[in-house]
Amino acid sequence: MPLYDCMLLVKTVARKEEIKDLLARVGRMVFQRNGAITDLKSFGTIPLAYGIKKRDGRHFQGQLMQMTMMVPPSFPQELHYLNKEDRLLRWLVVKHRDAVYGLEFMNDRDDRDELSLLSSSPLSTKHDIQDEDEDDVDDYDEDDDDDDDVEYEYEEEGDGENK
Repeated sequence: MPLYDCMLLVKTVARKEEIKDLLARVGRMVFQRNGAITDLKSFGTIPLAYGIKKRDGRHFQGQLMQMTMMVPPSFPQELHYLNKEDRLLRWLVVKHRDAVYGLEFMNDRDDRDELSLLSSSPLSTKHDIQDEDEDDVDDYDEDDDDDDDVEYEYEEEGDGENK
């Protein structure tokens, strides 16, 4: 089954119970179609770029929700009942492309080889890291009282005659 994201933009005047009821209705439909909800995120109240006109006026803010689910390909057409939902400003279903899931993920041999390479590499311990840091410390010379370490030779200027 493919992976889909269902984005729901809910009116800010909707109560939490109404939002939970809306999500539960969508979730029940997912489970009736033998699907699974893999993730549910709330992005809180967000400002909109323009006002969305509904029967009860224009809305300039909305509560954004994202429901990630694995459902049959025919499922998004069954969500058109959301168009009649008064609590929603907008909704959108997006299919994940190139997503590896289900048995394809379990049978993918390339990923197993890469993971085995990582497990065979030696890991450094905290003690090893501390030993490396101690070796890098420069010795401080207490007798060095001049500011620069480079010494310059100065030629004395004479009257131009060589003796």
